[in-house]
Amino acid sequence: MRRLPAALAALLVGLLAACSTVPTGSAPQAITEAQARPTGDVGIEPLGPRAGAPPEEIVRGFIDAAASTVNGHPVAVEHLTPEAAATWSDESGITLVGPDYATVTTGSGAVVMTGDLVGTVDPRGVFSAPNDTVFTREFTLAEVGGEWRITNPPDGLVMLVPDFERLYDDLAVYFVDPTGTRVVPDPRYLVSGDAQPTTLVQRLVEGPSPALAAGVTNALGGVTLTRAVTVSGATVTVDLAGLDDLAPNQLAQLAAQLVWTLDQLEGTNSVEVTSNGEPVAIDGVPTVQRTDDWASYSPDSVPADADGHYLDAGRLMTVDGQPAPGPAGEGAYGLTGAAVSADPRTSALTAMAGVSVSGGTASLLAGPYGQPLAPVITGAGRLSVPTVAATRPEFWVVRDESTVVRVPASGQPQPVNAPTLPGQGRATALQLSPDGVRAAAVVTRGDDAVLLVGTVVRSDEGQVALRDLREVAPSLTAVVDVGWRTAGSLMVLADGEEGVVPYVVGVDGWGLATVPTAGLPSAPTALATAPGQLPLVSAGGTMWLLVGGTWVTLLRGQQPVPGTEPFYPV
Repeated sequence: MRRLPAALAALLVGLLAACSTVPTGSAPQAITEAQARPTGDVGIEPLGPRAGAPPEEIVRGFIDAAASTVNGHPVAVEHLTPEAAATWSDESGITLVGPDYATVTTGSGAVVMTGDLVGTVDPRGVFSAPNDTVFTREFTLAEVGGEWRITNPPDGLVMLVPDFERLYDDLAVYFVDPTGTRVVPDPRYLVSGDAQPTTLVQRLVEGPSPALAAGVTNALGGVTLTRAVTVSGATVTVDLAGLDDLAPNQLAQLAAQLVWTLDQLEGTNSVEVTSNGEPVAIDGVPTVQRTDDWASYSPDSVPADADGHYLDAGRLMTVDGQPAPGPAGEGAYGLTGAAVSADPRTSALTAMAGVSVSGGTASLLAGPYGQPLAPVITGAGRLSVPTVAATRPEFWVVRDESTVVRVPASGQPQPVNAPTLPGQGRATALQLSPDGVRAAAVVTRGDDAVLLVGTVVRSDEGQVALRDLREVAPSLTAVVDVGWRTAGSLMVLADGEEGVVPYVVGVDGWGLATVPTAGLPSAPTALATAPGQLPLVSAGGTMWLLVGGTWVTLLRGQQPVPGTEPFYPV
């Protein structure tokens, strides 16, 4: 399993884990959930309130007690009045606050706590970035037997980020994209301990997070986990009921979801799916399955050998410093932005789209890679750099900073219903995730520019919408560009302490961290990133590649090559 990044500074970015009871009978039944805590040594348990402690110390003790590994947080309860203790629960979620918070006594029995609000984690382990970056709460206290105690505790826990990082793991549960060909990560944060395997499967059965639900399917939606998940050696065994009505493709998707989800567990590498204790047979797949058996469902499947591209004075170039084939590489169109798609089976470059500006108007050109391009959108005031996902032969672009348009490989441009986008601001960049289920956008609001992530929703009738656009990294200001590092994480160019710098952040906003800028001649202006590929940026009108924490020229030992607007084919 992956530990959370210490102090939110690692390169990358269910709250209520479950312990399980094995049914005594043979008939399937839902397992009983109860909050489970780590069985190993994860730190020292917090102390109860000190006799004669003043109100501020009681409030700080209550915050520290959120880091307890004991079910029900009894030490936290000791800081409450009897009336408050009778109604308070630690199961309503977590509010995450930075470690450098302040407490101020504002009156007799009144303490105001103020700190940096990092986000919240709901009872299913879903992290949400905050709308406001400041946490403020007034605690009221009363004397009980001569000791100060809190009368109005918040719902759930208020936890400091370092404690959360120590106790919880950054994992994901995987659902299926609309094409039924790959799994899509849904980040979850689960308390460490032996209950994690069972909890992960429970989260799969419960379904995707609200933000993702409309964009994916779930083959486990109608099944039942009959008993606690077991681990023997490196193999995880999952016993399910309700598999009889699943079609072969649904059963394959179910297995892929389970294998990719449980592969994250430390020390495990295989999964066996059983029904009433009997192994479930899937054609062409062994009983004990690994991710290699479901490699085609990989969330980060992109052409591994597809060279990066960029533009130089309107010409389409490859990272070996040579012009791309065809008129685009000859500079025939004076391109200002481009994207290329690849065949998912062979990785051969198949189609491309590019933006050309002439006389103050922008056009989108499209056609086979290496062949002449034809206009498909004309007369636009502005077009964003086009984007493409690995799962569908269609390009997306934002027209006039407000209207999202998709261009199928065969067919006419079609609008994408994005009703909330115009109200968010002016969209200057849009990038589809590798699986095509999410889209990241850079939106300008006055003098600022923010990062939004939304979900792509496709109806059976063919309509496409971009929903639930939400700001995922509110601490980032003056965002310049964005790309998908993996299906679950982004690379972003945004203002830092010394100008524009690269960052990485999880798709949900967790784990924001800076990327080194050593070697760059100036602030980067555009980036390209893709799963399994080294990041590219343009800086000072030249192209740079990130290798081992240092930015280097594209051609080792040679001078920087001129270029802008890098991208990777997908």
